[in-house]
Amino acid sequence: MQHVHILGICGTFMGSIAQLAKAMGLRVTGSDEHVYPPMSTQLEAAGIEIFEGFTEQSLEAKPDLVIVGNVVSRGNPAMEYVLNRHIPYISGPQWLFENVLKNKWVLAVSGTHGKTTTTSMLAWILDYAGFDPGFLIGGVAGNFTQSARLGSSDFFVIEADEYDTAFFDKRAKFVHYHPRTLIVGNLEFDHADIYPDLHAIQTQFHHLMRMLPQQGLVIAPHIPAIDAVLQRGCWSEQQFMGGRVVESKMEDEDRHHAACDWQVKAHNAHGSEFTITLKDSDACAHVSWSLTGEHNMQNAMAAIAAARHIGIDPALSGEALSYFKGVKRRMEVIAEHNQCTLYDDFAHHPTAIATTLAGLRQKMGASTPITLIIEPRSNTMKMGVHNTQLNHAVSDADAVYWYSAEDDQAFNTLLHKPESNRHVYNHLDTLIAEVKRIILADIREHHVVIMSNGGFGGIHQKLATWLYNTK
Repeated sequence: MQHVHILGICGTFMGSIAQLAKAMGLRVTGSDEHVYPPMSTQLEAAGIEIFEGFTEQSLEAKPDLVIVGNVVSRGNPAMEYVLNRHIPYISGPQWLFENVLKNKWVLAVSGTHGKTTTTSMLAWILDYAGFDPGFLIGGVAGNFTQSARLGSSDFFVIEADEYDTAFFDKRAKFVHYHPRTLIVGNLEFDHADIYPDLHAIQTQFHHLMRMLPQQGLVIAPHIPAIDAVLQRGCWSEQQFMGGRVVESKMEDEDRHHAACDWQVKAHNAHGSEFTITLKDSDACAHVSWSLTGEHNMQNAMAAIAAARHIGIDPALSGEALSYFKGVKRRMEVIAEHNQCTLYDDFAHHPTAIATTLAGLRQKMGASTPITLIIEPRSNTMKMGVHNTQLNHAVSDADAVYWYSAEDDQAFNTLLHKPESNRHVYNHLDTLIAEVKRIILADIREHHVVIMSNGGFGGIHQKLATWLYNTK
C-alpha cells in the first residue's frame, strides 16, 4: 500500500485531497498547524492521522510520496527533511490531475468569491440527477457528509482556485485541472500576497482559457475584467449570465435578454424565489429555497447553466436547488435564542461581504438590527489593500465590530470611522463582552453576523453557548 504524507493537510483543499487519496486505498498521514474543525473532524472520521506542527518526526515513517500544500515554503523543517533525503514530492493540484482528473469531464467553478457555494450547488444538481459525480469543494456542503469524493461517474466538479500551486510552482492551481466546463463567476483583485495587480490574475485566467477544448464551455457574466480575459483569446463556446431582473421593471428585462444568454427573474425582494431562463430556448428553471440575496441567485444561474452542458434539464436543476441546504460557514445559523440569531460566514473579500449583508438586509427589512463582527484575516485584507472598500462593504450593518489581533495603528485608523456604529478591538474578550452587552440591551429581534475565514479564537462557540444560557 502506497503511503502518502500531506504537508498542510488541514486546509480545505489539501484536506479534500487527503480524503480522495484515502478513498483510493492509499495510506494517508499529514502535518499541519492550527488544526481546527470542520476539516480536522472530517479527517479524523476518515481515519487519517494528523501530526501537529511541521516536524521531522512526522516523516520518520518514510512515506513513498509527499504532497505539498501551498502554505509550505522553504525553511519549513518538514520540507527541508524531504529535500535533504530525496523523498519524492508533488503539489496537490498536480497529484489531483494525475490520479483523479485526467480521464474525467471536469466542471470547474472559478472566480474571486462564491466558488464554494456554486461548486456545492453544481455537485448537488449532478447528484440529484443521478450522476454520482466526484467532487472537491473548498468547504462542507450541507447536502454531503464530506468535502470531497471520487464518485462513480465520468464527471468531476471542482472548486477552481486562482491561488498559487506550491512554492516550486507559482502557477494558479486551476491550470492543472483541464476543465471542459468552466464557470467564471466574477473577477476582482485579491491575493495581494501573490499577485501585484488584477492584470496578473487575469493572465492566469488567460492561461486557463488556452487549455479549454474547443468543445468546452465558458459561463460568465459580462463584466470588464472577464471580458478583457476572453478578448485575449477563447476558443470554446461562451454563454453569458445577465443581472437580476425584477418583475416590475420589464423595460430592463429587454436589455438583459438582448445582451446575455441566461437571465434570472426574481419573484420577491430577497431572492428566495426566482426563475432562470435561456435565451432562444425552452430551458427554464424555477427555484424556491431558504437562501437569499442577489449573489446566490447568480450562483444558482451559473450552476444550472453548467449542468445543462452535460445534459441536465434546467427544470430538474431548479428542482434540485429547492432542496439545497447551503454550505457550512456561509451564513450558517449557529444559534437562535430570545429573538437573537447568530450566523457564521466565511468572508474574505469586500464584495462578498457587501452582497451577503445586502441579502440579509433585504430579507429582514430596514428596522431589524444587524450587528457585524468581522475579522479581516486574509493576507490581502491584513495588507490593507481592501481597507477603503471594506468600509463601504459593511454599510448594511447597524453596528460593526472590527477585530485585529495585532495592534496595527494604520489599519485601525483607516477602519475606525467617526460614525458611532464602527468600533475596532484588539482584545477578543473585550470584544465579546461588548457584543453581549449590545444584545442584552436590545430586546427586539436581532441578527449577529460573525465574518472570518479562520477560527476567530472560538468566538462562535463562546457567543452561542452564552446566548443559549441567557434567559
